This record gives sequence, C-alpha cells and structure tokens, in this order.
Amino acid sequence: METEKKQSSAVSDVGAWAMNVISSVGLIMANKQLMSPAGYAFVFATTLTGFHFCVTALIGLVSNATGYTTKKYVPLWELLWFSVVANTSITGMNLSLMLNSVGFYQISKLSMIPVVCVMEWILHGKHYSSRVKIAVIVVVVGVGVCTVTDVKVNAQGFICALVAVLSTSLQQITIGSLQKKYSIGSFELLSQTAPIQAVSLLLFGPFVDYFLSGKLLASYKFSSAALFFILLSCSLAVFCNISQYLCIGRFSATSFQVLGHMKTVCVLTLGWLLFDSELTLKNILGMALAVIGMVVYSWAVEADKQTDSKVIPLRKDPSEEDVKLLKQQVDPVKDVELGSRSQG
Repeated sequence: METEKKQSSAVSDVGAWAMNVISSVGLIMANKQLMSPAGYAFVFATTLTGFHFCVTALIGLVSNATGYTTKKYVPLWELLWFSVVANTSITGMNLSLMLNSVGFYQISKLSMIPVVCVMEWILHGKHYSSRVKIAVIVVVVGVGVCTVTDVKVNAQGFICALVAVLSTSLQQITIGSLQKKYSIGSFELLSQTAPIQAVSLLLFGPFVDYFLSGKLLASYKFSSAALFFILLSCSLAVFCNISQYLCIGRFSATSFQVLGHMKTVCVLTLGWLLFDSELTLKNILGMALAVIGMVVYSWAVEADKQTDSKVIPLRKDPSEEDVKLLKQQVDPVKDVELGSRSQG
C-alpha cells in the first residue's frame, strides 16, 4: 500500500514538474511565433498582455468563488501602484520578446539577479556574501557579452529589455513587501490585481501598441492560425499558473531553483533551433557564462541560508521551511511574459 502511494506521489510530482516546464517554455515559443514578423506579426504586445490578465482574473474569481482562496485586505492605492509596476514589467517583457531574439530576451532576464541585489541593498540595506557577489559578477559579464555580440539587438529592443528588467526587479521586491506586510499569498494578491490590470491594459493597451508600432489593432487581419496562437498563449498562461502552485509545496527550494534553470536552458535551446539562426562563438560563450552565473548564484544563496540557519537554535521542519521560503521569496512572476504572476 505504501509503495503504491509513493509511486502515485512520484508520478504526480513528475506531472507537476513537466506541466510547469512545458507550459512556461511553450508560452514563450507561442508568443514569439505570434508576435514575430516571421510568424503572424501580431505586434500588439500590450493588448496580448491584457488578454492574458482577463483569463487570469477569471481564474482568480473562480478560485475565490469556490473557496480555494480567501480575499485579504490590501489598500486600493497599493493595489493600483503594484498594478502599474506589474503592467510595465509584463508589457516590457513581451515587447522585449517581440523585438529581440529569444536568446537575448532570456539572457536579459538573468540581469534581474544583480538589479534585485542592488535594489535590496539600497532599499533595505541588505548585504551579500563574497560568493554571491562573485556569482552576480559572472552573470553581469555573461549578459554583457550577449548584449554586445547579439547581431539582432537594436536600440528599441534594448530599451524595452532595460525597462522590463528594472520594473520586474521592482515588482519582485514589491511582491515580497506586500506579502510580509499583509500576510497575503502570491495567488491571493494576483486575484486582486488581475482585474485592475486586465481593465487598464485593454483600455490603454491599443494606444500604447499604436504608439510603439504605428499600427491599429482594428486593422490587423485575424487569421484562424493567429487566433489559435492567441488562445494557445492564454491557455498556456493558465496551465503555467496552475503548475506553479502545484510545484510549491511539492519540491524543496533547491529543486525549485533547478526547475528554473531547466526552463532557462530549454528556452535558449529551442529559441536557437526555432527562431535564431545567427549565433557566434562569443554569443554562445556569453550565454554559457550567464547561465553558469545563475546556477552559482542559486547555490550561493542556498549556502548562505543554510549557514544562517545553523546559528538559530530552534528550526522548523525542513519541508515547512521550504514551503515558506517558496511562498515568500520565490516569485511566481518569474515568467513575467506570461501575463500572469507565475517571471523561468
């Protein structure tokens, strides 16, 4: 009986892991195909983000109605502020994906590691160990090499990536602050902000898209294939959200980091195979440096946490500690291009 339970648990763990990787990576590929000129040239990235948040808001309403989540009080002005930051973050990420190569888009997201470190140092006076600083330097060098060697990087795409990284880093810090301040989970926060974000993006999104692309949404010729990819994009965002919360609580913080690394490698590999044909040795070297820096950074942070925990006389059960750590510090917005706070 116990053997059957263990086998069933292992199968469900693998299923949750696979769902998260496939939906996260698949969503980036679907969005790139939808928005790229070589695909269906749906250049309305802000509006697409609005579509995502409509679906996300609907999931939040269903979750509240079924009692899966409970609504907790957060002041309206804080929800509005967070929505502005989150909208800027996710729209910037989608624009970066549309204007840049998949490789540069994914590598530029890794630059959030040093940006978050600097922001936390400035805002909260947080200090880091030497090994964390070395890992951050490796990431910065890798991202820098990718930036100067990627032949497809242009001024507009670079600016969008810069805005996306800065706003997403601020968003991650804001999420942690709101969760601690109001004892609210990521999904509960998401269910309150998603309707605000959906309405604002659908109202102002078409104007933003027109300003950036010079094209009107009404003039776009929706083919059956384009509609399919829009629906696929929204559906994958839902699965990514669900799998994110299935993974939290099942895996340790370390396993969750490995999951993120796997998604990064998958995105880089598939992006190169499906979309990017021009890769130089220096470009590959930059990507490798950035990914190595990301892995070392994760190890260094975990090592620091274990070192700090040794000075604490009373420690909670490791599984409970991992769950708490994931809920408070692992931001489901890692896959920020999803139009949902699931961010890989």
